[in-house]
Amino acid sequence: MTNNPSASTEALPPSSATNAVLVASEPVPEGSHEVRGVDFDRFQGRDITVAEMVDNMVHMGFQGSAVAEATRIINEMRAYRHPETGEKTTIFLGYTSNLISSGLRDTIRYLVRHRHVSAIVTTAGGVEEDLIKCLAPTYMGSFSTPGAALRAKGLNRIGNLLVPNSNYCAFEDWLIPILDKMLEEQEAAKKKALETRDEEDELHWTPSRIIERLGREINHEDSVLYWAARNNIPIFCPALTDGSLGDMLYFHTYRSSPQRLRVDIVDDVRRINTMAVRAARAGMIILGGGVIKHHIANACLMRNGAEHAVYINTAQEFDGSDAGARPDEAVSWGKIKADAKAVKVYAEATVVFPMIVAASFARASDSHNN
Repeated sequence: MTNNPSASTEALPPSSATNAVLVASEPVPEGSHEVRGVDFDRFQGRDITVAEMVDNMVHMGFQGSAVAEATRIINEMRAYRHPETGEKTTIFLGYTSNLISSGLRDTIRYLVRHRHVSAIVTTAGGVEEDLIKCLAPTYMGSFSTPGAALRAKGLNRIGNLLVPNSNYCAFEDWLIPILDKMLEEQEAAKKKALETRDEEDELHWTPSRIIERLGREINHEDSVLYWAARNNIPIFCPALTDGSLGDMLYFHTYRSSPQRLRVDIVDDVRRINTMAVRAARAGMIILGGGVIKHHIANACLMRNGAEHAVYINTAQEFDGSDAGARPDEAVSWGKIKADAKAVKVYAEATVVFPMIVAASFARASDSHNN
């Protein structure tokens, strides 16, 4: 047995390390929830529904909790009724064109067919790809297929989807006669306005009016545009020329010269901003980023912000892009109210949005109809 004091000291960890590692815990904030995931044992003997799974993801953490929060916010915006007028939330849905190219188009069509949204903002591809799919199919491909090989075969790749060039040829054959007819109507209205000296007799084509016309012309129940036109849900597209539609409009100017189809974007910005200003409450569901996200947010600025917002995209905020920005950045601009219920889900929309729709819009017990 030794009486060496240094030997007993060496048997103990340094007090500085003990103090650093074993810092005394304070009580967790009141109302904190224990982390829990989906307990599949509770559903033994039957299939778990998507709604049940999402409901059980609330305290899962990470993006699982964000998906559950997005569902809760959407259910809340849909349940709202103005206490005096009974008016519902005006729900703006935004999505990028790749989502229409994908099978998520069917989910979006469900929402429009059943009037679950009030207005849509999308890109040119979000318009034309919906129409093209009514004329010819899009196919599954691979992310790794070399672009040069596809180009030689006349195939266009959207991620792991393939669109033959012939689809766009079919689109041109379908679209050009409609543009011809629209130009005739525009020129006839112009002539009438000159005769009556009443500017109100003029025909002003706007992106939303063009899209409504195309939705009626396609007359196809697979189409998002068809159901939007039928249910009087406006589809706004401030970048209408940024796609195959723009190509067709460009070529049409030569075909119709010296006359030319005129498109007024100012009327549309007035229309969407007025919808936001007059809304008893505004909600945003935005799939992706860029122009569709900003156009909806900017409309809500006109009413000093939306009360509800759900963002779903994979972009990060660290480059200062609007696509990557979290809802709190929009609060600083007055596009989302400071006390709004808002969440960003960092995920690819084709994975999580069908789950959210199944757990909100498509529940068997759903009694809220927008």
